[in-house]
Formats: sequence, structure tokens, C-alpha cells
Amino acid sequence: MDPRVLVVAGPGLVADPDLLRETVEAELPALRVAGRYATAAGPERLWAELVAAGRDPRTVVVALPGPDPAARALLTRPGPHTARTVWCELERTGPVPVGGGAAHLAGRGVWGLAWAVRHAVHRLRHPARRIGYGADPDQWAELRLPPGSGRVPVAVLVHGGYWRSGWGADLMDALAIDLAARGVASWNLEYRRPDRHGWAATTADVAGGLAALEAAAPGRLDLDRVAVIGHSAGGQLALRAAADAGRVALAVSLAGVLDLVGGHRRGLGAGAVAAALGGPPDALPEVYAAADPTARLPLGVGQLVVQGRADDPDLVDIGRRYARAARIAGDDVEQLELPGDHFAVIDPAAPIWHATADRIVTRLAAASPG
Repeated sequence: MDPRVLVVAGPGLVADPDLLRETVEAELPALRVAGRYATAAGPERLWAELVAAGRDPRTVVVALPGPDPAARALLTRPGPHTARTVWCELERTGPVPVGGGAAHLAGRGVWGLAWAVRHAVHRLRHPARRIGYGADPDQWAELRLPPGSGRVPVAVLVHGGYWRSGWGADLMDALAIDLAARGVASWNLEYRRPDRHGWAATTADVAGGLAALEAAAPGRLDLDRVAVIGHSAGGQLALRAAADAGRVALAVSLAGVLDLVGGHRRGLGAGAVAAALGGPPDALPEVYAAADPTARLPLGVGQLVVQGRADDPDLVDIGRRYARAARIAGDDVEQLELPGDHFAVIDPAAPIWHATADRIVTRLAAASPG
């Protein structure tokens, strides 16, 4: 189904409307979809736009509710649009309930609108099956299977965002879809972030989400051919989970934060490391020792360390030093450094991702007992 996109801004939204429109108009051609941007002068008009969009099964909605209480009440009001709506808030909010089937993205500023448009389109074009692995609203993963009925390898995707709640599993939508098209099932993992739940909850969720694969699709997933793939902060989580789990064929870091002590000392992400782990390394040596991929070497798992040369130079440095140290420790590590920035490594259109995906598919094929 070829989607159409409606982006509608609610009353009182604090943002330049021309910039929002420009953001949408830049995103639509990249996704090869048609769409329009609209503003609603009041809650009634916002609701009318939502209902009208709901009558067309090809239309997905990105709604920016704004601060008006009556407009915000629409987040939970059911309607024909609900399952095809992504509520997008530019500012940070706490957990916000939305109507069944809708999505909620918040705290990414104006750039978050581009991600919301992408997420809305991906959800309609390539729907996934969401499976919970715990009681919290953030304990789930989305499964996408390749066509056919045979057993297939699987990639567990762990998003980044410096371990902060503003970023979520939608960051990995495009990779999940691309991998499924390449014959690799994707398990796009959401987890509780430490800024709201603490570091122990985050690490427990990544481990629990990985373990939940066993019941996700019996007879389809080849659990002898599992790759754990993490982007940015998710690279750290992926390598730590692979080392803990043991039964992983390949661990992949995409621009990962693989030296937590060094990352803290250099102030990566405006103090993101200490904020996530609960304090600095000298106050929590055991926590850092368990979490830090550099401190855990050798991991005993085959690894692919991918880095865009135009990324933060400190991440380039960390990737190079980590790969060198992992080889010295005896791990099987391939380092891939190509042109690209921090997000090129999760962009299916980027050459660096094509090279990465080729290596992942090849490594998983080689891991097959047959």
C-alpha cells in the first residue's frame, strides 16, 4: 500500500509553522510518498482532520497536539485514524497514554517530526508484530519475518539515543525492514531507559528481550544464527548482551559507545554515561566493569565494529582503539570504517550500511551448522 501522509499541528504549538512545513516537505520525497501539512486553529478542527484522514486506509497521520488541554485529550480518543497515527511532541514529556494502536514520540525537537513521518510510513508499508516480554509499556519488541516458511537467521536490533527516553526503537525501523528483505528476521527491541527506570532495568530488559526470541516465532527463527546489532549507545548494550548471553553468532556495533570510562572522561553526550549508569566510574567500579565492552574483553563472540568517518571524532577514536584491543585480547573482530556520519550507519540508502548488511548476512550464513 502506498501511503499518503497528513501532518497536522494543533492549536498553540510553539514552533515556527514554516519550519515544520519545510521539515515535512523535505522528508516526503525521500520516502517517495505524497502528503500535506496543515494547522488546526482549535481542538475541533484538529479532530475533524484526524477523522477525515481515518476514512482513507492509505493515509497515515502525524499529529502535533500542542499544549491545549482539549487538543491533548484527543491523544486517547478512539477514532478511525487511531491505528495509523503517530503523536509527535517536540518537547520532553513523561510517559503519555495514547489511543490503542497509535504511537507517541516526544522530546526530539523539530528533528523529531522527520522521525515521526518516517515511523508513520514504515508502520503502514511494512507492519510488524509487536510482542511484549514484560509488564511495562516499554518492554516489547517488533518482529518482521522474511517471506516464506523456512527457518531464518535473526537480527536483534538495539537502538541508541545515549540511553535517554526521548529516543526509541523507531530509530531502527528502516534497518529492520531492510534486513527482512535480505532474508534475516528482525527483532526490534524496546527497553526501559535508565533516566526513568535505572541502569539495572535497562540491562535486564535487553537480556530479557534477547531471551524472549525463543518464543517469538517457533519454527521460523534459527537461534543458532543470531546477530545482536546496536547503534550508538545501543552498541554498548548489544555487545554487553552478547557477552552475557553466550549463544550469539555475531555482535555488531554501529557507531557504538564501546569505552564507557573513556566516554565519561571525554564528556560524551553531555555527561550521558554517568547519567545512565548512575554515577562516575570511581563511584561505581563494579557497574562499569560489567557494562563496559572494553573492560569485558575478550567477549568470546564474533564482532563487527562499524564506524562512519564523519562521525564524532571521539567515537571514531573509541571504535579504532576498541577493535585493536579486542583483537589483541583474542576476539574475532572485523572493523569497518567508511564515509558517513553518525546516522548513515542506520540508513539503508547509505553505502556504509550496504557494506555492513552484506557482512552480517555472510557471517550469519557461515554460522549455520549446515
